[in-house]
Amino acid sequence: MFTKIKVLKMRGTWKLRLRMILTSVIMFSIVYFLVMLAGIYLGITGWTFYMGVSLLIVFLQYWFGPSLVKRSMNVRPLSEAEAPHIHKMVAELAQEAGVPKPEVGLSEVNIPNAFAYGRTSRGGHIAITRPILGLLDYDELRAVLGHEMGHIKHNDMAITAAVSVIPMICYYIALSFMFSGDSRNGGGIIIGILGYVFYLIGQLLVLFISRTREYYADEASVEYGNRPAALVSALYKLSYGAARCNKETIENLNTNRAFFVNDINNAKHDVTDFQQIDFDGDGKISDDELRRLASSNVKISRKNGAMELLSTHPDSLKRVKRLAELEN
Repeated sequence: MFTKIKVLKMRGTWKLRLRMILTSVIMFSIVYFLVMLAGIYLGITGWTFYMGVSLLIVFLQYWFGPSLVKRSMNVRPLSEAEAPHIHKMVAELAQEAGVPKPEVGLSEVNIPNAFAYGRTSRGGHIAITRPILGLLDYDELRAVLGHEMGHIKHNDMAITAAVSVIPMICYYIALSFMFSGDSRNGGGIIIGILGYVFYLIGQLLVLFISRTREYYADEASVEYGNRPAALVSALYKLSYGAARCNKETIENLNTNRAFFVNDINNAKHDVTDFQQIDFDGDGKISDDELRRLASSNVKISRKNGAMELLSTHPDSLKRVKRLAELEN
């Protein structure tokens, strides 16, 4: 295990940071281009105006993003008196990660999960939902909290929050110009079509960076001393818990699903995948079961590969396979 952890530390997160930077540049360029076209169409010229509006849009999402997440997920502070064991885990993991202890919150949503949010690693927040309490054992809960600590350490939650609003801006620009009723030689329709194309491209980029950051957060959890099997077992239970939720609950949380440990939209499919490696059928994944997977050849079908492109999280079998490779 120590050898694996050293490899993780040596590998670093430069690829994640590079991908986040490139994604941010592309997304900002998309916003700038659309604002420029809209400005020209409306008779507003000057690159300083376009740049100013584009920067303002991104800054507002970056600044208010954590507050919006907190409000939409109905998060309240979780005191140390209420959950001393959780605060102890978070403090230990923060020390391992080399970041200040994040604020701990309780999200009053009816689905078992956890998530991290904040602008920087020095002002991070980790929230757990009420249904997760009692569902996971100590090792599984610590592994999940370690995963969330990884997001804080990598500062990826702020980037995700900032870029995730851009596709929606493109979508609203597309709607506004395509159905404005003022064609002006077709200029508005062209801007509308471009807005919709950029909306689709932006969505795929947001999903890509969301999936990428999950791999690194998984590795971070192992780096902070958690067993890969404990995290896999937690993912199994969380998927099962989400699969039992009603459709309305899932739909209400759909816009925030990228912040969760697993994609709640794919929960039923993920449970089926986990059952394939739960060889003894006890509802958990043991170290031995994960080692058996590490030596096997996991193939993802074309259908699952296509589904992954539209998911906020990696395909469950691919994700588990990577964690299995970190097992002794």
